[in-house]
Amino acid sequence: MGQQPSCLIAMEACSGAHHWAREFAAIGHEVRLIPPAYVKPFVKRQKNDAADAEAICEAAQRPNMRFVAVKSEEQQAAGMVFRTRDLLVRQRTQLVNAIRGHLSEYGWVAPKGRAYVTMLGDLLDEELGAALPPAAKAMLEVMTDMLRHLDDKIADLDKEIDRRASADAVCRRLMTIPGIGPIAATALVALAPPAETFRRGRDFAAWLGLTPVQRSTGGKTRLGRTSKMGERTLRRLLIIGSSSCVLAASKRGAPAGSWLEGMMARKPRMLTVVANANKMARIVWALLTREENYKAPAPAMA
Repeated sequence: MGQQPSCLIAMEACSGAHHWAREFAAIGHEVRLIPPAYVKPFVKRQKNDAADAEAICEAAQRPNMRFVAVKSEEQQAAGMVFRTRDLLVRQRTQLVNAIRGHLSEYGWVAPKGRAYVTMLGDLLDEELGAALPPAAKAMLEVMTDMLRHLDDKIADLDKEIDRRASADAVCRRLMTIPGIGPIAATALVALAPPAETFRRGRDFAAWLGLTPVQRSTGGKTRLGRTSKMGERTLRRLLIIGSSSCVLAASKRGAPAGSWLEGMMARKPRMLTVVANANKMARIVWALLTREENYKAPAPAMA
């Protein structure tokens, strides 16, 4: 590629695409990454390398095609920190479920929650250990040791994420939004494309999959369930943050006359949570494009 004159290079946004995009851009080429889902409609009949290359060339020349922004090494490293923590959390949940399931086979049932499983692990040296066969006790000790090790690693990653969030001006700005903490802020900075990619906040919310599916035809508007398309990780974090906001409002009461108070009065709880996550996504886009901190609406301030 270094021997070729400067040209436009189009690739599918697959594993390693960002690395090669940086390498090609360094030697003077223009690189465009296309989501595989946008290339698929241009593949004719059977799938092979020639058909894929033709489809990529066809898609790259479309005037309204949407491209993936090339990530820097620092952005990918920040995303790797978050994804590593997410992986360890899933592994910890698997261990907790495994310990609860195995102990229930011997009549020791714990309520849901990691704290109760830790309590059962502490009983392995006491009456619980005496009631179990030696092989079962040994395996449970292995799993509880792994659980403690995962807790320590997740705590270390939480400190690293807090450090990164405190050192980044954009993360500090995002954390002024209610429901967004260090984890969500660092994930938004690392995984989301530049805010300038989207024309308005609704486009960003639609990219996250927080808008209804449209099946409109003949001038009739038909809106369905939430699309759940786009970046799944960011959507999950925004919904978790929105759920905490709705829960706090249900306990303390939403500000009088606020949008959230009206939604909670007439809509189911989960629908309100998703709608509030949609609103949070639009606020995130506004703060990133305007480079401002979050300002609470007037009824909330009153």
